[in-house]
Amino acid sequence: MPASAVRPLAIAASLLLATVTAFAQEAPREVQDQPQLPHWRDPGLVAAEIVGFQVLLNRFNYCCGASGDREDYHVTMDSIRRNLHHSWVVDHDPFSVNQLGHPYSGSMYYGFARSNGFNFWESGGAAIAGSALWEIAGETTPPSRNDLISTGIGGSFLGESLFRMANLLLEQGGGMSPFWRETVAAVASPSTAFNRYLQGRGPATVFSSRGAPYYSRVDLGVMGSTQTSQGNSTATVRNEAQAQFSLDYGMPGKEDYQYRNPFDYFAFQATATTANWFENVMTRGMLAGANYRAGRNYRGIWGLYGSYDYISPQIFRISTTALSLGTTGQWRNGDWVVQGTGTAGVGYAAVGTINSTAGGSDQDYHYGVAPQALLAGRLIHADQWALDITAREYFVTDIVPGSRGGHDNIVRADIGYTWRIRGPHAISVKYLWNRRDAQYPDLGDRSQTRGTVGVFYTLLGQDRFGTVDE
Repeated sequence: MPASAVRPLAIAASLLLATVTAFAQEAPREVQDQPQLPHWRDPGLVAAEIVGFQVLLNRFNYCCGASGDREDYHVTMDSIRRNLHHSWVVDHDPFSVNQLGHPYSGSMYYGFARSNGFNFWESGGAAIAGSALWEIAGETTPPSRNDLISTGIGGSFLGESLFRMANLLLEQGGGMSPFWRETVAAVASPSTAFNRYLQGRGPATVFSSRGAPYYSRVDLGVMGSTQTSQGNSTATVRNEAQAQFSLDYGMPGKEDYQYRNPFDYFAFQATATTANWFENVMTRGMLAGANYRAGRNYRGIWGLYGSYDYISPQIFRISTTALSLGTTGQWRNGDWVVQGTGTAGVGYAAVGTINSTAGGSDQDYHYGVAPQALLAGRLIHADQWALDITAREYFVTDIVPGSRGGHDNIVRADIGYTWRIRGPHAISVKYLWNRRDAQYPDLGDRSQTRGTVGVFYTLLGQDRFGTVDE
């Protein structure tokens, strides 16, 4: 096995040992019922909403899509019967469609069920069923198994994050007027807003956060290149404006907050850029696990995490839907606080070059199994400044029978320093580094690197950096 593949697996083994040790010190917790939106559990309505959404999406794609793709949406009974009897394949629709558009569609299916009072697993089933329905009856092309993963599973992870963020805003207000609160929540989760409209928008239509501690921020600024090795990518934009939103929800440290449901803890980040629309959309949440403590000053959680990542730093792109073992915790001593997360697991990934010099198109990418690892830490001093460091690694192996073989090793490091000026207003300096090393028998060895540095105005969701009080 290549040495580059060992690092994620070594981290996985270390985390597994750490979480087993932590389980021995697990804090007792009460068994409580799954919170649901009362009075709403109508599977017929959910099915009608998913079918209605797909009909509208099909008609939009047929009328407004590229002329060469219109026939892909000319669905007939013959095309449905053909897809029902066709074996499932791996398709190569444009990368952004398969890896960003499909997960977002899955989040809509998921949100229709979730905002009707169904729990995480039931809503995930609705997302998978909605994905299968689209593969059979939403388009004429053969059904694809990669879409079932990215739409059904990745869409569920993304959908739960969007659902909880929308409801957190409705519950907490965020300092907004009712109109803007409803509007921004609708942008975050349109399917949730649609069902709230049907249900009358009363208090019973808001999912309770149960007092979850959270840390949110918005960053607006510019990034410039410090290092670029384009490899077989043709062009990059040296300077770009960026807008980033991030949220940590349900962070450990609050004694009366229990982790009994999927995504009671999750982290979300999305970055829009003038260079290529979305530089990243990433979310991870604990699916099942427990809280624990170590000594007087450390509180943590551990368990099974689900994640969806979409990363596109101009020269290449990668997207994964993954399951990982992991732990998240907070250590506090006076004015000093350290928060961190470590996860390691395996996902199903798509990876490829952007604007290849070999004449490739947006369909020029491949799929593979991806061992992966993440380490993220935040050092906070007196809620005056914070240093954030996050490192990710993906080892994408092309092991499909009959494939050309080879692998990709992708490493991403993100460092940011934030100084709070007054209240929620702060200034941040960030450095972002991405590297891809690809080795394929028919292409040889290729490397791509991009480093950027930037200055940002930061608006904190609170007058602090996410320190959790017991």
